[in-house]
Parts: sequence; structure tokens; C-alpha cells
Amino acid sequence: MATVTSRDGTSIGYLSRGSGPGVVLVQGAMGTAYNFTDLADALSADFTVFTPDRRGRGMSPKPYDDTHDITRDVEDLDALLAETGAGFVFGLSSGAMITLEAARTLPRITRAAVYEPPFYPDGISHEGIRRLNADLEQGRLAAALAESLRTARTAPAPLEALPAPAARLLAAAALAADARRPGPAPKLRDMLPGIRYDFNAVGGLDGKMATFASLTKPVLLLSGTKSPAFLRRSIRDLARVLPRSTHIEFEGLDHSGSWNTARGGRPDLVAAALRDFFS
Repeated sequence: MATVTSRDGTSIGYLSRGSGPGVVLVQGAMGTAYNFTDLADALSADFTVFTPDRRGRGMSPKPYDDTHDITRDVEDLDALLAETGAGFVFGLSSGAMITLEAARTLPRITRAAVYEPPFYPDGISHEGIRRLNADLEQGRLAAALAESLRTARTAPAPLEALPAPAARLLAAAALAADARRPGPAPKLRDMLPGIRYDFNAVGGLDGKMATFASLTKPVLLLSGTKSPAFLRRSIRDLARVLPRSTHIEFEGLDHSGSWNTARGGRPDLVAAALRDFFS
């Protein structure tokens, strides 16, 4: 593990492996650098791969500040790029939003790839984000988990159909089961407080897809056929906005397609596409 200091003094921890041109992998919500272990390993024969923990989780602890905005996330990434000399970046979900904004504003990035950035065609629920923040501030983790999935529109169908009290009970059971799960994977209850950074990034870019018409660098857009319909629609909309983009849709993959194989991902497929694009 190594660390780099962002502009506001936040320490960002990261891992590195491999050799060759530098690639930074930017995680999405409810994940840490650990969730990109298999993807990083698959790329490491051809690239030096850097997997940071975004602020507020894992190697980069940071209490949430309600003055935070996506500019701080971009500064975190910029500090890592400056330290490592990397020029390629891949981001998943909310990490894809940060990657797009960084590619638009940072000269250090020469190519960017994103997996399903969550632009909402009819807008994200800012009231849902407000309730989520209030639940986390009060330590109501089960309520926060249920609210986060509903607000992100990634809730499993059974949870989506339940009234709020029952959804909270189901989320509490999921948290308890996750806490008992063996192995080094990060626990949901440890990552939930940091999800405010994710919703800040996504909410801050809500309705601003057209901004990325000014992003003239090559961008690779990745998605899966089993992902929610709004994500599949938004990436096609984004392809029409970006001046220089290529879209690859993976048959049978969902929003976790770039995660470790043990969590249902196919990092080998994603790595092959990234290898071709970054090479």
C-alpha cells in the first residue's frame, strides 16, 4: 500500500501491480480496491495498475463533509495521476462519473473508459438522497441500505416491491448475513457511510450529460445486457453526446461486470476490452 495527499490534505491509499503504461481503476459505490483485484490482475501483464480506495472508505478514511462536491474526487484522482504518471483511467458507476469529469477537466488523462455511469434520463431522486443522508447521520444503516438501493434504482425486485418498514427489515437481514460472510471482502456496514460521496458525485452531475460534449479525448463505454434499463439507455445517450466514443455491450453481464469473479463479475472480458482500448 502507498498513499498520496490530495489538494485538501486527504490521504488517498492505493495499491499497484504489474508493469507498463499506468492505468487507474476508480471504484463505484459499495466497493473498494478489493473488488477490482481480479480486473487489476488481468491487466497487470500489460499495464501498471493502480487501485485506489476513494475517500471515505478502506485505505482512505475521511468523515463525510456536507460541503463535498465532485471537484474533490477529481482532485484525489489528479493527485494519484501526478504521483504515478498514469494517463489511462477506468471507472465503474459513480466512479465512472468521476472519471468522465476528470477526463473532461484534467490534461493528464489521455484515454478514459467507463462502465455504466448512472445518468438518470428523468433525474435522480434528490429527496431520496436527502433521506439517505439523514439515515446515515442517525446511524440507521438498514434504512440507509434500503434507501440507497431504491434511490439508485438498483434494488432487487423483492425489496423494491415491499413497503418501507418491510424493506428495512430485509435490508437489516442482508447486513447481518454480510457481516457473517468470511473472507477479506469489505463489509457493507463499513462501506455504507461513504456512500454519501457516491450520491454526491451522481447527484451533482444530474441532468448535465450534455456537458461532456466538450470531452474530445477517446472514451470507451462499457455496459451489460442484464443491467437496469435506465443504465442501458443512458450509456447510449452518452455515446451520442461524446465526440469520440466506442460502445461495447457485454452479453449476460450486469452492473457488477467488472467486479471480482467471486462476486459475479467477468473481469476477464472487461480486461480484454480495456487492453485493446488502452493499447
